[in-house]
Amino acid sequence: MHHLSKPPTYPERALHNADDRASDDGQLQSRLRQRASALSHRINMECSFGITGKDYVLLASDMTAGRSILQFKSDENKIKALGPHLAMAYGGEPGDTNNFADYVERNVRLYNIRHNHPLLPHAAGSWIRRTLADSLRSRRPYAVNLLLAGYDTTTDVPHLYWIDYLGTKATVSYAAHGFGQLVCLSTMDKYWTEDADKREGVETIRKCIDEVKIRLTVKFDFNCIMIDKHGIHQVDLSSEDPIAAIEALVAAEEEKAAQVAAQDQARGEVPGVL
Repeated sequence: MHHLSKPPTYPERALHNADDRASDDGQLQSRLRQRASALSHRINMECSFGITGKDYVLLASDMTAGRSILQFKSDENKIKALGPHLAMAYGGEPGDTNNFADYVERNVRLYNIRHNHPLLPHAAGSWIRRTLADSLRSRRPYAVNLLLAGYDTTTDVPHLYWIDYLGTKATVSYAAHGFGQLVCLSTMDKYWTEDADKREGVETIRKCIDEVKIRLTVKFDFNCIMIDKHGIHQVDLSSEDPIAAIEALVAAEEEKAAQVAAQDQARGEVPGVL
């Protein structure tokens, strides 16, 4: 004769469920630590820098694509524009970086289309941090480190965020990722000032790049951009005075916009023309 087991009482079920939850939480934390440790060994030799100034923010990143001791490309652009006043410099696992950068770019543009205004830097930083944190708890996490730079046109304040593959975000005045941070953070600490103008910021970036070329065995070529109230500008580090070229370009664009506005106004004054 078979005897049916007595069903557990409510306190017994609650205790059993609590033990299961504790066990699941412990296993989850263990898996997260193992995954983070595995990801930390997959970051390749890369360099990216960011620095803020009085009314601008600068981003610089190497242009090397490779793995371990192999170099595949020397003209890879690792800085992606996310909006008219927002960009990020990214690095990490080659496949993850491209996929994640495209994912971020498309979602930021989708927000702009839906709400008819661009995503502000602090909101974009929070969303990217949350995306990386959620990815870390999935089966295929992104091994991506990035520097997010933007200019808030509503407050006229530049922003720079340091974000790593663990979903950690910090608001900083200057930052670096990759092996370059081992030799350049001290340079930034020495030469950075809160009220530095654009030319002083470019010189600080140049000092960091020179330090990387001296200290590291791998030789990098660098790409650099500047973000201010006028938008995103390409900085030619080989030029003697790249800021003068940017200012001339901005002045030409403003003059062209003024001419177009004058022509539109003149056409609007013609009778019968709306």
